[in-house]
Amino acid sequence: MKSTRVALAAFAAVGALTLGACSTAEPGEQEETGGEEMTDDGGEATDDGGEMSEGLRIGIKFDQPGLGFQDGGDYTGFDVDVALYVTEQLGYSPDQIEFVEAPSAQRETMLQNGQVDMIFATYSITDERDEAVDFAGPYFVAGQDLLIRAEDEGTITGPESLDELNLCSVSGSTSAQRVVDEYAAGANLIEQPGYSECIQFLTGGQVDAVTTDDIILAGLAAAEGSGSLQVVGSPFSEENYGVGLPDGSDLCEDINAAIQAMIDDGSWEEAVTSNTDGTGYTPNSELNPPEMRGCSS
Repeated sequence: MKSTRVALAAFAAVGALTLGACSTAEPGEQEETGGEEMTDDGGEATDDGGEMSEGLRIGIKFDQPGLGFQDGGDYTGFDVDVALYVTEQLGYSPDQIEFVEAPSAQRETMLQNGQVDMIFATYSITDERDEAVDFAGPYFVAGQDLLIRAEDEGTITGPESLDELNLCSVSGSTSAQRVVDEYAAGANLIEQPGYSECIQFLTGGQVDAVTTDDIILAGLAAAEGSGSLQVVGSPFSEENYGVGLPDGSDLCEDINAAIQAMIDDGSWEEAVTSNTDGTGYTPNSELNPPEMRGCSS
């Protein structure tokens, strides 16, 4: 598994969204064309006239160190590690995988339009999303937490500790507002365009904490690299990260089996550790490793 050690200055680098036509058949299935011939685009035709699928398009984040991060032609992070393990179990080699940027607001649309075959992108399973797409997994259970300076350990112990303190909020995120609404009405929200700016404010002393899912915070701390930041370790929500699939996919059970194999052979734990190294972060042991949920028929 590749370890994510990316300089903080690279946070702002966001890869271009790769869009393109994609077969409506399940990955690895054949599309019937009705004859033994070469396909229009020159692909190899199968005996029944279908074109063999040559690879998979996998949606990931390009700007989340420790989870999904693009650095030139390299893709690193826990989501990437899980995606490569799972797709290898499905019979695909790394050179058959094309990673495509999957912004949060576009994930359902990308699956519905066939722009990607599956998504590994901190994609929380919710009832609303489950109406539009299918999910396998979960492959991780995260929880909203706080990232603080190591020197503030013992002073900031959870969201209730943030009254009269500055909490960094990424514009458009609901995480920080939830802290104010439910835990610390006196917290001061400081909005920034992205987490890279929040980390700069945290290390510079302009804010006292940053909040989002714990494993995202651990990846940010690991990328910062100095050991001066740490995750509080008191999660106050539950987010089940699933593998997003087009509605009606028949891959759920195979993907669940692959995730379970990753857990059983120790690769899952290795991937978590390597991508959060130096942050003191450990997943919630009551929820992780996760139990696979059932696949809809």
